[in-house]
Amino acid sequence: MGFVEGFPEQLVRTRGFGLGVPGGFVVGPGGRTVVYGRSRDGDDPAGGLWALDVEEGRERLLARWDGAGAYAADRAVRRVALVVGGELWTVEVSGGRARRLAAREPVSEACPDPSGARIAYISGGDSLRVIEWDGTGDRPVAEPAPGEEAVGFGTAGFWWAPDGARLLVAREDTAAVPLWYVADPAEPAARPRAVRYAAAGGPLPEVTLWITGTDAAVGATEVRWDHGAFAYLADAGWDAHGPYATVRSRDQRTVRMLAVDTADGRTHALCEQRDACWVQPVPGLPARARDGALLAHADLRGTRHLTVNGVPVTPPGLQLRALLSADDDEILFSASEDPTETHLWTYAPATGLTRLTTEPGVHDGVRRGGTLVHLSGGHAAVRRQAADADPVPIESRAETPVLELRTTSLVLGPRDIRATLHLPSWYEQGHEPSSEQRLPVLLDPYGGAARQRVTAEPDWRALVAQWFAEQGFAVLVADGRGTPGRGPEWERAVHGDLFGPVLEDQITALHEAAALHDALDLTRVAIRGWSFGGALAMLAVLRRPDVFHAAVAGAAVTDSLLYHAEWRERFLGHPDLYPERYEDASPIREASALTRPLLLAHGLLDDNVHPAHTLRMSAALLAAGRPHEVLLLPGVGHRPFTVPGGDQLLRHQAEFLHRHLGAQ
Repeated sequence: MGFVEGFPEQLVRTRGFGLGVPGGFVVGPGGRTVVYGRSRDGDDPAGGLWALDVEEGRERLLARWDGAGAYAADRAVRRVALVVGGELWTVEVSGGRARRLAAREPVSEACPDPSGARIAYISGGDSLRVIEWDGTGDRPVAEPAPGEEAVGFGTAGFWWAPDGARLLVAREDTAAVPLWYVADPAEPAARPRAVRYAAAGGPLPEVTLWITGTDAAVGATEVRWDHGAFAYLADAGWDAHGPYATVRSRDQRTVRMLAVDTADGRTHALCEQRDACWVQPVPGLPARARDGALLAHADLRGTRHLTVNGVPVTPPGLQLRALLSADDDEILFSASEDPTETHLWTYAPATGLTRLTTEPGVHDGVRRGGTLVHLSGGHAAVRRQAADADPVPIESRAETPVLELRTTSLVLGPRDIRATLHLPSWYEQGHEPSSEQRLPVLLDPYGGAARQRVTAEPDWRALVAQWFAEQGFAVLVADGRGTPGRGPEWERAVHGDLFGPVLEDQITALHEAAALHDALDLTRVAIRGWSFGGALAMLAVLRRPDVFHAAVAGAAVTDSLLYHAEWRERFLGHPDLYPERYEDASPIREASALTRPLLLAHGLLDDNVHPAHTLRMSAALLAAGRPHEVLLLPGVGHRPFTVPGGDQLLRHQAEFLHRHLGAQ
């Protein structure tokens, strides 16, 4: 059996190969300077803030710190506010001088005003304050009144006016939202952490918007809209045309963009979108272009179009992914013709559509004033508007993985399901394998609406799939209905039934792949997954034990009534109206059907999918007399594979699969 030693440890040490990768780009006026974050090396957890002189092609380290950090720049990208470990620091880009300000700590978020004269920051997790750039004049802008322990200002967002004289501030009141507790039993002396968790069918936070000056004494004006009809604040901001807000109904079938009158807080609708299932959020939209044109999306005849003033400007078959920039004369957006690839496009009324990228991959970008930072494959390059200017690369210092992918891209079944088959590097093809030479099959999907797994730019999850292949499995990764990139009908196929179509597509992909590759042994099939994929894996062995012979289910939602209201209600509706949908999406109600080996795993500090999901599933299995295994992870949250202990979690899963399926 082939075995790539060291990969699980490398995955943890490099935090999923994310260390050393540049990101968080801020482009200065004229594209002369680009500021970004990057650690020094591919295994260095210390953060770093860098500035690139584009004309000289030279980068400088502005600041370095231990642990995580967040930063924001002024409009001229001369000054950067940096938050590290609850402290507020400032950095002068030209000189690289870092200075700690005597702000009221702990600081959780900070942003300079457009002119760079002062900084707004969140203090203590609930108050918005302003401090001058030189550290003087620290003062409150908005803070909870005595007794308002569940109120926070700025925690749901705050935005500067272009002139830096006022702010648009979100006030979030979570008093009606139940308190949940996350505790680690491995630390009995540690207090449980209380979190407000808005579960499906329950109360939501009450979010309002206020226009305020840079001092609490000035007073504030409330932004007014129908909160009963529009319970969610989806987005807000303050552009050259004034403040705006995007609000969403609780059933998520109506989204409205509002213009805000700064004098009295009144609003009027700029545009409205409706859908019988849900209005799919598209990053960056709706928005206003530089000339005031309204940018949104429309789902028409199987295509998600970019619209300008209500008119589609993209052709059928080009699926809009995200609006990336609307501040220039050209609109920058990403879109897909092939669901495995994402490319950069521009649109301008005078020139129409232009595709900027051609190489296969998943392309992203940040642009300002004709200068584009182009991102692809973990690498970045600055491209200036001048046609004769060569791209200026920004170095990635990520580690090279110790294993290489051995994959075959597949298009499977009548629905053209995109899939990737991973085989061991040591497995020989080209002859009819005997039954002893066939490989057990491991399905490794995510399957949900939040993520594709099959793309032209593999990430660390693809490397994990290859690592399992090296353990002696044929690993199949497939993106069925409900995943992004295939258009509105594909996404909405899971409306009212989150798992039925998804599981059906996984089985189709399995059988179609086996028909093409006789190395796959359909008498030994397992499935593993985390989060949505964990629930899918669990339901696979519960509902189709004729197909699946073992499963690993991590951080799975087993009772949909205990999951986020906004996310679950988008697909299933309100549980008071559709209780049967919630029953069908909750594996805990099918525990007595288990006849196959099942490993449940969960981080005890998971505040996204509470550990109660796995514990309740285990209790239901015990009550039904169904043997299973449970692996609880002390000190671990929702994403365990790139933190200490993630290496052993991978090995434990491999051991479980070997024990129940066998492998070469």
